Amino acid sequence: MRTSSFWLSPIVWLIFLELSDLGTNEPAFGQEPPHGRPETETRTGPVETTTSQPPRAEPAKPLWHYGGFIDLGYSLDFNFPANHLFRNRSTTPRVNELDVNIGGLYLKKEVTEQSRLGMDLLVHGGQDAKDFAFENNQPKVAHSDWYRQFGRANISYLAPVGNGLTVQAGLFNSFIGYDSLYAKDNFSYTRPWGGDYTPYLMFGVNATYRFNDRWAGSIFIINEYFHLTNTNSVPSYGGQLVYKSSQEWTIKETIYYGPDQSNTSMQFWRLFSDSIAEWKRHPMTIAFEYQIGTEELATPGTPRVFWTAAQLPIHWIVDGPWSATVRPEFYWDPNGRLTGARQFIKAMTTTLEYKFPYLWANTIARLEYRYDDSRGMGGGFYKGGHIAPGVIGLTPAQHLLIVALIWTFDSP
Repeated sequence: MRTSSFWLSPIVWLIFLELSDLGTNEPAFGQEPPHGRPETETRTGPVETTTSQPPRAEPAKPLWHYGGFIDLGYSLDFNFPANHLFRNRSTTPRVNELDVNIGGLYLKKEVTEQSRLGMDLLVHGGQDAKDFAFENNQPKVAHSDWYRQFGRANISYLAPVGNGLTVQAGLFNSFIGYDSLYAKDNFSYTRPWGGDYTPYLMFGVNATYRFNDRWAGSIFIINEYFHLTNTNSVPSYGGQLVYKSSQEWTIKETIYYGPDQSNTSMQFWRLFSDSIAEWKRHPMTIAFEYQIGTEELATPGTPRVFWTAAQLPIHWIVDGPWSATVRPEFYWDPNGRLTGARQFIKAMTTTLEYKFPYLWANTIARLEYRYDDSRGMGGGFYKGGHIAPGVIGLTPAQHLLIVALIWTFDSP
């Protein structure tokens, strides 16, 4: 990202290069519809057998997609903090006020065996777009206030290797984590603690290969753990292995390894593991995610620190447009390395959702209750009033009642 402006010109070039292929090809083997947008259903009548009217071919699915979304939410914090802040949060960070947490526009082209070049461009803004890409108390890249308006900006190529090797370069979705930056793609409105302290996006290059219907693997080289942080100029590395044992079960293991301090000696590199198991059978989805990270600090005594987190979201489609989600979780940061405070956090989130689709648009209404409890030196949440001039007091727990309305528009 230190020379990030290079990815704008190839994306513009690709748009003009591929316009002639608009809506002419089928997806390649292993390609799936973008997250949050179901595949378009087609309906065909009985096939005519007369020679005067040959059978009609099904229309090809379009390669280009475009759309947008807007996310409006109000979080009632019963602690009534004077500064209106949900402490330690980079997403849904403000409470007791109505906010546009995030809104965006996107343009995307799929890759296929007949049209191997692809691209993905998304710009966004709002409260959630302000601090999601930074690590606590670390230097930021130059012009980060401009770069953080990009949610994705990449080009991709499907190489004719075996079942298809997809190479992607630029700003792309993170391989780490179960939850998206965008609430529209998640079961719950607020993100888990493990989501906010892992990257939602990555900047660099990755390659993905699907070995067969069960196994797939990826490798990536990126600029840093959080892509708008600038502690050094040495890249980081990682990989992911995906195993789909059946229609119901998917297991993912992702490893990250790289320098995230100004001292880039390998002694101080960060090692991080993200393990996810998901079981899905209509009308239920149950997932378990466990994260653990460690590194030695380049400070006197070179202490080794670690942090760990887990969540267990359970999603149930109750009936038609109605669904419900329960998500217990914890985050333990005994050294305060990621959150900035030595604390053990327990949280429980319960979400009720109503979804109303209409043509290409989708309206999502959510009612959510969230309870967070933080114990440890420096932990806790803001409360009403000041205990000293300019100092707001802390309390160990908080209760939130959240109302949200999300509107999306996605082309077929």
